Amino acid sequence: MVLWTVIVIALGLAMDSVAVCIVAATTGYASNRWAVFRLVFHFGLFQFLMPVIGWTLGAWVDHYVKGVDDWIAFGLLAFVGGRMIWAAFQPRENQPTTDPTRGLTLLILATATSLDALAVGLSLALVGISVWYPSVLIGVVTAVMCLVAIALGNRLRSSVAKWAEIAGGAVLILIGARLLLQHFR
Repeated sequence: MVLWTVIVIALGLAMDSVAVCIVAATTGYASNRWAVFRLVFHFGLFQFLMPVIGWTLGAWVDHYVKGVDDWIAFGLLAFVGGRMIWAAFQPRENQPTTDPTRGLTLLILATATSLDALAVGLSLALVGISVWYPSVLIGVVTAVMCLVAIALGNRLRSSVAKWAEIAGGAVLILIGARLLLQHFR
């Protein structure tokens, strides 16, 4: 597979993760090195692993996941996005911690934003292309793009904190809706 093609695919796959990282940074969750590391590591790792998983499972998964993958991604993103919007309207002392850099929330976000990469791995298997080179490049590009997104989000944070949380929740729901609309095409 040509380097240019893999980079374009990697950039496209990274965009959902980039959106989450910008939101995490503008809402103040990615303000220390460990939070940044967790986001960059998990999104890069999941974007690397999902094509490998898709490639390994090959056509077998296509029958089971093809009809519901967009619904799963939509449900996960709508859940996390809805919680973010709800939390933005709560008084600060009553706000639940929906830290996107920790625990189950991070795993849900990393999984939901990398389901497209699973399909890429499946596609690579179906056309007989080795998965390792594209997967490594997809993971690295995602990690670098997430780092840039966090830096940008941290610069915007002071001026947009509450609205970023609302917008971030809406963006996650819209990403899920976009995946769902692609399902019906």
